[in-house]
Amino acid sequence: MENIELKRFWEQVKEELLGVLPENAHPWVYPLEISGYEKGVLTLVTGQMMGRDILRRNYYDIMVEALKHISGDENSRIIIIYDESAAKTLKKESERLQKRANEMIFKEQALENLSNMQSSANLNLKYKFENFVVGESNKFAYAAAMAVAKNPAGKYNPLFIYGNSGLGKTHLMQAIGHYIIFNNPKLKVKYTKTEDYVNDYISNSRKTNNNIENMSKFNRKYTNIDVILIDDIQFIESKIKSMENLQYTFDSLYNKGKQIVITSDRLPKEIPTLTAALCTRFEMGLMLELTPPDLDTRFEILKKNASENDLKFEEEALMYIAKNYSNNVRELEGAFTKVCAYAEITEQELTLTLAKNVLKCEDKDDSITSEQIAKVTASYYEVDLKDIMGTARGQKVSVARHISIYLCREITNQSFVNIAKYYNKKHTTIMFAYEKIKKEKDSNRDISSALREIRQALKVL
Repeated sequence: MENIELKRFWEQVKEELLGVLPENAHPWVYPLEISGYEKGVLTLVTGQMMGRDILRRNYYDIMVEALKHISGDENSRIIIIYDESAAKTLKKESERLQKRANEMIFKEQALENLSNMQSSANLNLKYKFENFVVGESNKFAYAAAMAVAKNPAGKYNPLFIYGNSGLGKTHLMQAIGHYIIFNNPKLKVKYTKTEDYVNDYISNSRKTNNNIENMSKFNRKYTNIDVILIDDIQFIESKIKSMENLQYTFDSLYNKGKQIVITSDRLPKEIPTLTAALCTRFEMGLMLELTPPDLDTRFEILKKNASENDLKFEEEALMYIAKNYSNNVRELEGAFTKVCAYAEITEQELTLTLAKNVLKCEDKDDSITSEQIAKVTASYYEVDLKDIMGTARGQKVSVARHISIYLCREITNQSFVNIAKYYNKKHTTIMFAYEKIKKEKDSNRDISSALREIRQALKVL
């Protein structure tokens, strides 16, 4: 027989053998290799001396009967030969397989350990650098967060990230934690919301039995770590005792060279009742602002979401959503989810027509400028434009200035820094004006009426 025919013949015989031999004999059959088949004699080679002896002694007759069934030759016989070179090859293969198995076990254990570390760190798996869409509005914050992740407690400690809700502060913060866990697993990471920290502190401080020991355990929980991630620090305001303990936590970690990352919806000095001691500590590192993403970034966020969910879509549909939801990423993704859900339920593709029917937004005019907004607002309140742009403090001028700033932020989607440059004001002043109108617009009829009529004049309604 030719080699190919021999191998095919042996595969048939081996299949027959495995069907008739008990399972405990199978490990001795698998390494057998055919050496020849001539005049009814099947010669097999093995690198297992023990396997040869077991098959000869216990299963020879069964093996011969199987061979007869396949070959049709009643005079069939089997010879099993032990071969040293085959034994060496078999040993190397066995060692290779064992090594690979050990590596797989190690990898599985490592992944399990990482998973446990992520769980104990209180991190959300979806918040990683890989799925953070970088654009003009956040590229500096992204770069700074990555620098901290690669070199904890290096240049930027503490790192203080601030900005309005839904802009990616939590995402960047937790991405730092994930990166450190995967690339420097010896470091212990902990993420906590400020509210949880405060509630944990209050709970332990109110325990009457072993109060000192309880507080000692609480402090160890937040100081025996290498990287702490504290989210929404603005919720610490007015909680004096919690602030005092947070200062202890901060000092303990900082003095031991541990990394501190904090997020807030505003600057430290704009958090009411925040102690001067904490304020100066937060400001001693790098403070950076996250602003609403520009149109291109919003579009890329939607494209990434659509691709990750394997959705078919018209780019015009995503652009429509991106243009009409500019305040924050959370609102943008909420609108996208709404359209996707409707498309799935009605079994339609994600088209521009569908998006318009579901969201019912009017297209925004991208040509509206800060100057046009300020002029129309000044005209509405019958004040001079120079007064809005200046330092006049009359009530009518102040309201007009605040209204124009709010509309400038809402309509043009510029950052507070850029708006501040136009009005020649500090960006904190711009933030204050925006938040003031945002809070009052639903309860103050005069303000809501002014906003509506000015928008109509600007033809953005």
